[in-house]
Amino acid sequence: MMMTLAPERSWLLDRGLLKLVHQCRRLILAEFGVKLHLTDEDLEQRLASYAKQSRSSHLTRTWEELIEQVPELTDEDATPGSEDKRYRGQALTEPPAPASAAEGEGKTRTITYRGRKMVVPAH
Repeated sequence: MMMTLAPERSWLLDRGLLKLVHQCRRLILAEFGVKLHLTDEDLEQRLASYAKQSRSSHLTRTWEELIEQVPELTDEDATPGSEDKRYRGQALTEPPAPASAAEGEGKTRTITYRGRKMVVPAH
């Protein structure tokens, strides 16, 4: 059985670009322990996601170099400021606001603990 690449993935046939993708995959495996496959449907999105989360400047540079050579890899649906806040890879949600500001005054206070805002009783 012969696998065919969709026209959107034809850039993977370029040896130089494939080398960059393999570098990204190796770096992601080393840092996150996740093995990405070239046949994954969402390969581009996952590469971009891990490149954004990475602490490795090498992975970030390799991904940016790949984007420069293949502009259609850029994330069209991402808008500045629309990123979710994350703590250790988990999306953070804001706690519900107190019922009324007057009711919460003097009785509670808001603190940030491990990246999350929490409402706790005032001392």
